[in-house]
Amino acid sequence: MDRMVHTLMNSMQTVQDLQAISAQNLANMNVPGYRRDLPAQANSYVLRDDQSFEARMFASETEFGSFASEVGFMDQTGDPFDVAIMEEGYFFVKEGNGEVGLTRRGDLRTDSAGQLVNGGGEMVLDTNMSPITLPPYRTMQITEVGQIVIEPIDGAPGEIVEIATIGTVVPDPNTTMVKGLDGLIRNLDGTLPQPNQMASVRQGVLEGANVNATEELISSITIQRSFEMNMRMINTAKELDEAGTEIMRAPA
Repeated sequence: MDRMVHTLMNSMQTVQDLQAISAQNLANMNVPGYRRDLPAQANSYVLRDDQSFEARMFASETEFGSFASEVGFMDQTGDPFDVAIMEEGYFFVKEGNGEVGLTRRGDLRTDSAGQLVNGGGEMVLDTNMSPITLPPYRTMQITEVGQIVIEPIDGAPGEIVEIATIGTVVPDPNTTMVKGLDGLIRNLDGTLPQPNQMASVRQGVLEGANVNATEELISSITIQRSFEMNMRMINTAKELDEAGTEIMRAPA
């Protein structure tokens, strides 16, 4: 009977992990460019004791940070600081701690130092992996390859200057990409691909999260029911164990 309870407890831990992932997705459904988290891939392992016939089965997670790569809804905002990658690809950004990663978040702005950052405060990097600083300008245009072209505020009428090119990449489709705890995307081994500027950038467009609220809510209900079913099975195992003990008890 203890083996049955052990299996059910293991199942409840898996259900709890699924619930956490679903809650994470719902909490970030309004974050631009957010990639929906997926359950970690796992294998089943059996632990045996050579001195007995008992065995235990465990779920061993083999890959963390899986995410859905579908493109989210594209909102035509018209804001020159909103940019989106139309199909595959990512922007290069740097966190405050210096860690570099990939993201599709494109709600850009400038900080107090004039550096280009996104809504999460991550610095947007150019093709040389350097922060981008915008000088005062009259107009700004971002091309499909990520070039930032401005009309300087102190320049002659019609004068345009290329400031930098936003670093983008379309990774090799054979490379496994994972999402870290910081929300940024990298290769499975923690490295980053080199910028190749193959992504198609669109100015005035903002990509939303690829989270479907209806699907996540339905998933949450299903997960909750699975948890309740495991609890009922544990109570049933308890009742069966108590009944078996009562039968084996010697008569008074």
